[in-house]
Amino acid sequence: MSEKIKAKNSRRDFIRNTAVAAAGFMIVPRHVLGGKGFLAPSDRLLVAGIGIGGKGETDISSIYKSGKADIAYLCDVDDRRAAATRKAFPQAKYYKDWRELLEKEGKHFDAVSVSTPDHNHAVQALAAMQLGKHVYVQKPLTHDIYEARVLTDAAKRYKVVTQMGNQGASGDGVRQLREWYDAGLIGHVHTVYAWTNRPVWPQGIQWPQTKAPVPQELDWDLWLGTAPYTEYVDKLVPFNWRGWWDYGTGALGDMGCHLLEAPFRMLNLGYATDVECSVGSVYVDEFKRGYFPESCPPSSHVTLTFPKTDKTKGPVKVHWMDGGIRPERPDELAPGELFGDGGNGTLYIGTKGKMMTGTYGANPRLLPLSRNEQVQVKQKLERVPNGAEGHYAQWVEACLAGPGKKEVSSPFEIAGPLTEALLMANLAIRGAGIRVPKANGKGFDYPGSNITLLWDSQNMRVTNFDEVNQFVKRQYRQGWSLGV
Repeated sequence: MSEKIKAKNSRRDFIRNTAVAAAGFMIVPRHVLGGKGFLAPSDRLLVAGIGIGGKGETDISSIYKSGKADIAYLCDVDDRRAAATRKAFPQAKYYKDWRELLEKEGKHFDAVSVSTPDHNHAVQALAAMQLGKHVYVQKPLTHDIYEARVLTDAAKRYKVVTQMGNQGASGDGVRQLREWYDAGLIGHVHTVYAWTNRPVWPQGIQWPQTKAPVPQELDWDLWLGTAPYTEYVDKLVPFNWRGWWDYGTGALGDMGCHLLEAPFRMLNLGYATDVECSVGSVYVDEFKRGYFPESCPPSSHVTLTFPKTDKTKGPVKVHWMDGGIRPERPDELAPGELFGDGGNGTLYIGTKGKMMTGTYGANPRLLPLSRNEQVQVKQKLERVPNGAEGHYAQWVEACLAGPGKKEVSSPFEIAGPLTEALLMANLAIRGAGIRVPKANGKGFDYPGSNITLLWDSQNMRVTNFDEVNQFVKRQYRQGWSLGV
């Protein structure tokens, strides 16, 4: 691939270079046949997949299983990871460079699925949206707060159907929680706990010092994308990148959108006002194992404060715990009864009672569990067919209907602020690794464990600890741009 092609990633580059002959693909996309909202005779959505191994393989398969989508194009930087999906959809033309895909084939499909590592979500999704493509983007929506705000605004500007890949948002459990809460079964929630067994990948370790040869099937430079250049190291791809700040967003990014979507929707939460945290294995002695600035920590406990909403009587405290940290078991739960689903869960504490769920807001239960046999609340919210599995089909149906015609469970107008809250929590976690001089001039403090960060959501800035604002909007590698 030429350096000229690799450098083209801004909006004007894509628009200028998408004049392609219609004869290049036998299936004509719906928008070409009759404009936005036009239903082709086959009534099927043409989809391009960017990132098609691992979770991307599942996403592409699930979109196809909706029954109304055809997989027209596939793209991945790693031929090894792409092999299974390419075999499943042999008719789909394959690319390694997503920019080349959009440049050459932009007129020939309707929608894009983005299932790449976190650090490349925003550039890929925005470029597709600027071409008028509907987008399905894996969680977390973005790597940085600034990127989340940009994608949220772009969804309105370009009038496309958007969905984040937190499938629990389409589950029955989330809707039952909302019905219970609106019926007043636990009063007004003031405190929420969410916990996860993540990370299940290495965190709190030093960057590997031993370099390894780049597999011939992998375009390493393209995998790095927006991130700073570094030599290839073994075992980073395809999974362990989640534990490094240049690429991933840690346990919060991996599971936060799954566990915290339910309280966000149920309580109408928006932007947090402040955040504080405690981080595991962070020592004043920087030579002890446990803290390395490029790596996410082994564990953390973060507390976010959200202002009063129309669903609450006052501010709400949301506690996030990972790496084996869990909240105290509620008194209403008997010793032999499962807390959450074991490894993950959420607990809601209201003025009149408590309720809990497993991952994705699934299996909601009132506490004590005996209450569930006595309570009957009328179903008021429409369910998504097939629940969480229907998350993909819901997006496909909405794309076919056209923007604003059908509801989706996790549009960017909701997914964006949710992602921002999680990434703000990560500001506190990263702040825990920044040493600042003590007031008395003797030694250094790790401020993330003993201060509260105050957040100005309008200007996207922490107002009382400027050192962490560098993480709100990172600097892309030279040659890469978000294109806004």
